Amino acid sequence: MLTVRDIMTDKLIALRDSDNLYTARQIMDMARIRHIPIVDEDGVFIGLVTHRDMLSAAVSKLAEIDDETQDEIYSGIPIKEVMRQDVRHTTPDAPLRDAAQMLLTHKYGCLPVVENKKLSGILTESDFIRLSIILMDAVDNSGVEASID
Repeated sequence: MLTVRDIMTDKLIALRDSDNLYTARQIMDMARIRHIPIVDEDGVFIGLVTHRDMLSAAVSKLAEIDDETQDEIYSGIPIKEVMRQDVRHTTPDAPLRDAAQMLLTHKYGCLPVVENKKLSGILTESDFIRLSIILMDAVDNSGVEASID
């Protein structure tokens, strides 16, 4: 049985709730990610900031605010003001199918992976796409025909 640990991302980028949205946006842009877990000084998972959270905190483009002004605004907003704290999470040893079902049912983009209250990984839609490619390659190379009903 596959577990979350088998495909989760464990090379993490995490921030503190005292960091600002400008830092979060810069990291999201540079690392090409849409979710940043938030941890305390001991590595305890306390929340999540998403690309969608960033968009909701942005000034509308209709206001004709330039990027530099938006960056200044983001610099003054601590992550704790917009982060989600009521985030569902999973454990490394949870069955992968259960985690997939949770992502699908609730339309989550990620599940933080927490062990003993500490962040140990993150499971994203991209991890499942990567697994799907591996499985499709295995089926293609096996000569077995697969169908989805």
